[in-house]
Amino acid sequence: MKLTGKQKRFLRANANRIRPIFEVGKNGLSTVWLDEIQKALDTRELIKINVLQNSTATVDDIKDYIETKSDVTVVQTIGKTLVLFKPSKDTNKQKLSNEVFAI
Repeated sequence: MKLTGKQKRFLRANANRIRPIFEVGKNGLSTVWLDEIQKALDTRELIKINVLQNSTATVDDIKDYIETKSDVTVVQTIGKTLVLFKPSKDTNKQKLSNEVFAI
């Protein structure tokens, strides 16, 4: 999904208050890990991921992996933290995505 600059700015502002709920460590990336991220995004729509120091994957590797293997949008990378967004499939949980698409 392609987001405009204003939409990304809005998402970054909302992500400022949340803490990372997933980490990438020495085990690296897997399809199970990506499935869990998509489940979390289906509930929250906006999450952060932290890359640990012992990870063999770089932030760019993780960003490419997520964007090529799913329909999740990487909104921002700050150091070793990624901000991810995906609209929820459940209409009751689409508060954030409704605000994003109204911009």
